Amino acid sequence: MRSTSLLCAVVATSTIAARPAPRHEPRIVSINPCVDSILMHVADRGQIAGISHYSKDPRATSIPLALAAQFKATSGTAEEVVALAPDLVIAGAHVAPSTIAALKRLHIALLQLEVPETIAQSREQINRIATAVGHVDRGERLNARIDAAVAAARSAGPRVPALIWQGGGLVPGKDTLASELLRKTGFRNLSSDYGLKTWDVLPLEYLVAQPPRVLFSVGDASDGDRMLSHPVLRPLARHIAIRAFPERLLHCAGPTIIDAVALLAKTKRGL
Repeated sequence: MRSTSLLCAVVATSTIAARPAPRHEPRIVSINPCVDSILMHVADRGQIAGISHYSKDPRATSIPLALAAQFKATSGTAEEVVALAPDLVIAGAHVAPSTIAALKRLHIALLQLEVPETIAQSREQINRIATAVGHVDRGERLNARIDAAVAAARSAGPRVPALIWQGGGLVPGKDTLASELLRKTGFRNLSSDYGLKTWDVLPLEYLVAQPPRVLFSVGDASDGDRMLSHPVLRPLARHIAIRAFPERLLHCAGPTIIDAVALLAKTKRGL
């Protein structure tokens, strides 16, 4: 009888030992609005201890304001971030030295990410974030959605000369994500024709002398952009298509790509 009891105890102990330990999903603070938008797709809501304060700004957010309102926001200072007791902080390339020092001192992991300049780099970044938060499968599903959106937005036929023109004349040139998205949706970025660098300012005279077929305007005259309200653009508007391009679509990759290619494809179809 004792032998049988002993055998049962050994089996029970072995069974318990064989069970995997409960997975600890890290508590995350993001101090980058582009990271915020990815976290909404790959992390559990309960994992997100804080997001960037930019995500609560209508002009800077990459997520719906109603969704952003559900989370605490920080400006990225060491005091604010540490107070939320995260296991992991995800940030862009530029983080205040005091914040980095505080995180190291408290043994809080920091994942810093560059701005993706291609769809491929965006895909890799999503995978890194999804892996870090413990949901690799969700990253794969998000990437599949982005790939499907890009494929659906592809356009055949001649490429239409276009330019994305930000307030003050700042233009994304070649080797930028914006330029790749233009190409994927049937446009040709005119930035190189003006001799501009990756990100450069296009003088108004150049735009008038060689206008694109489509000018994607980031912002409008009501935002205080004097170049957009310049009198020389009024007659130009009769010969080119000027279309709004929300600022939130210009600076982030990840799920923002889905909205960006949808807008570009819709514009191309409507020409």
